[in-house]
Amino acid sequence: MLTRSSAFLHKEFKRTKDNPSFSIGLVEGSIYTWEVIILGPSNTLYENGIFKAIMQFPENYPDSPPKFRFVSDMWHPNIDKDGNVCISILHEPGDDMYEYECVAERWMPVRNPESVILSIVALLNWPNSDSPANLDAAREFREDKILYDKKVLRLTQKTLE
Repeated sequence: MLTRSSAFLHKEFKRTKDNPSFSIGLVEGSIYTWEVIILGPSNTLYENGIFKAIMQFPENYPDSPPKFRFVSDMWHPNIDKDGNVCISILHEPGDDMYEYECVAERWMPVRNPESVILSIVALLNWPNSDSPANLDAAREFREDKILYDKKVLRLTQKTLE
């Protein structure tokens, strides 16, 4: 029997699977766990890279946001050392107790997996170093951009090996 969330995810999976910017598949046939492969955007440090990630949906989706974790090694201010992505649209809905984000920036059930993935693709090229998940990468991005770029390019190349 399909639950509300699984029915919604089946519909979203069918709608999202033909996007040319990335590809998706189910992990072990579970509609709640998607493998995402992002093709590095042109004219960025990630160009031609093939970045693997896992998107995990909670049982109460779309009321709560999915989790997004890169499996490929990443060096980015908004991706922690375990590959977890920190971006406002993946934060639980409601007010931010630290008053850093407004409600409209956070997760809302009207968002969908495709918009999440496309936001993460955009984040790759436009890091938010003011709200880092990886403090070392954020500091390097601000203070030694040449070294930061070299590390990102090396990891992008590594995705092709």
